[in-house]
Amino acid sequence: MNIAPDLAHRLKIQEGTIWNTVCLKVKPLHRSSQYLLSLYYLITLNGKTAHVRLTSFVLRLLLASSHQARVFSDSFLFPTTKLFIDGKFVESKSSEWLDIHNPATNEVIGRVPKATQEEMLAAVDSCSRAYHAWSDTSILTRQQVFLRYQQLIKDNIKELAKEITREQGKTLADAEGDVFRGLQVVEHTCSITSLMLGETLPSITKDMDTYTYRLPIGVCAGITPFNFPAMIPLWMFPMGMVCGNTYLLKPSERVPSCAMMLAKLLQDAGAPDGTLNIIHGQHDAVNFICDHPAIKAISFVGSNQAGEYIYERGSKNGKRVQSNMGAKNHGVVMPDANKENTLNQLVGAAFGAAGQRCMALSTAILVGDARGWLPDLVERTKKLRVNAGDQPGADLGPLISPQAKGRVHQLIQSGVDEGATLLLDGRNVKVKGYENGNFVGPTIISNVTSEMKCYKEEIFGPVLVVLEADDLDEAIKIINKNPYGNGTAIFTTNGAVARKYTNEVDVGQIGVNVPIPVPLPMFSFTGSRASFRGDTNFYGKQGIQFYTQIKTVTSQWKAEDATLKSPAVTMPTMGR
Repeated sequence: MNIAPDLAHRLKIQEGTIWNTVCLKVKPLHRSSQYLLSLYYLITLNGKTAHVRLTSFVLRLLLASSHQARVFSDSFLFPTTKLFIDGKFVESKSSEWLDIHNPATNEVIGRVPKATQEEMLAAVDSCSRAYHAWSDTSILTRQQVFLRYQQLIKDNIKELAKEITREQGKTLADAEGDVFRGLQVVEHTCSITSLMLGETLPSITKDMDTYTYRLPIGVCAGITPFNFPAMIPLWMFPMGMVCGNTYLLKPSERVPSCAMMLAKLLQDAGAPDGTLNIIHGQHDAVNFICDHPAIKAISFVGSNQAGEYIYERGSKNGKRVQSNMGAKNHGVVMPDANKENTLNQLVGAAFGAAGQRCMALSTAILVGDARGWLPDLVERTKKLRVNAGDQPGADLGPLISPQAKGRVHQLIQSGVDEGATLLLDGRNVKVKGYENGNFVGPTIISNVTSEMKCYKEEIFGPVLVVLEADDLDEAIKIINKNPYGNGTAIFTTNGAVARKYTNEVDVGQIGVNVPIPVPLPMFSFTGSRASFRGDTNFYGKQGIQFYTQIKTVTSQWKAEDATLKSPAVTMPTMGR
């Protein structure tokens, strides 16, 4: 395609004239949508001129001597992600930027800043200034904002999904599900008038009443992962804000655009300026959130390493912290289970979203005669189609990065090296037209034991490890020995077996013939053990508890007070 000539004036650099534009073209290399910027310039260097053909890489080298020119060139070549501060989308003044890649091609599709200290302070100050007015806003007014918000999300679900697929890689259908599950939490926040009800006990003694009510806690913050660009942010700031708090969000630097779209929709729904602010970055931004005294609570979803760090650092600074972290979710298959349904459920839960779900059913335990189902499981899995997420018919897309792909490859190989059997190997999958993508095909490893690395570590890829057990007791023992407690499922037609399992397995979320038992938002997300740090979980009643504090009032109005002539000096007993 040709770039319009009127862009030529945008290429003038203030620190001395470096070039004058003659022509600018972009030529497609191949059908994978990767492009080579073919820039034809008449370059003036040391008084000499020459016609030069430049790739984008060479262009950056040419501009390296001028910081202003370098930032200009990057923003010209790739769209930049803005910050959202005090109701305005603002360009960062940062000198540090990160590339955003399309996982299906690995081409750079945008840039995101590491927000400066001044920008992060401005975002928190905006939250603090907005808090007093927002917390004093009537609960009905806050409810109306989120009633409008949920409708705007519904109206824009396909556009949100396209942006998710572009940056995260999941299929469009899965991306719509990502938005929809977050939308359900927003819809639940519209019940805030019931969720925020306090408690009253009248006449606790003569002429005395006690009652409680819920109040917001102040500025709250959320740190979200790459795998659910819509759902996880929507777990956080709508619940926090509808309670009367203001919110600082740091989305994953890999997938920032969906969060920015959600912020614009919230603004369109009528949220006042400053009630939601968004910063971008990595370690410095996380440390800032953990340390700033104005931030009272932190919600986090991500890896165990990051979650433990945020919990410890935030807690030491006096903040409430809820950290949803890693998982190793087991699916127990009993021999009496409905075979057809169970195999379909296993395949979908293990390989959907390319396994990049904290609730992926990444481990199967085949009990007794269910071991014989392995060949059928493999054949069914082979039918899954690997492709770019925006391509018709794709069942699973790429992993988020080349590093993630390499790690999954290593964990698969570790299983082979330790004696497991590789029934289906997805490491050599080829996707026509997307040869540079981060694709790993569905992989099944059998004869796995609980001592193997591929079992101990969360793989976070399209890999199902299969263990065997002689009976239900052995399966329960395996699961309870594992440190994680996010989710588990049992497949059976026997109610007594299901009841025994749900009573004895030490996992926070259990599905009976439900492979991914993520509860709807009227309940809470109750992962446990090494999968969670904190006292109260996400959304539902526990979400309200996390984002509010209780005030208790005891009042007494005695009829005789009007004529009382001496003070009461004895200890009040309230019961006499």
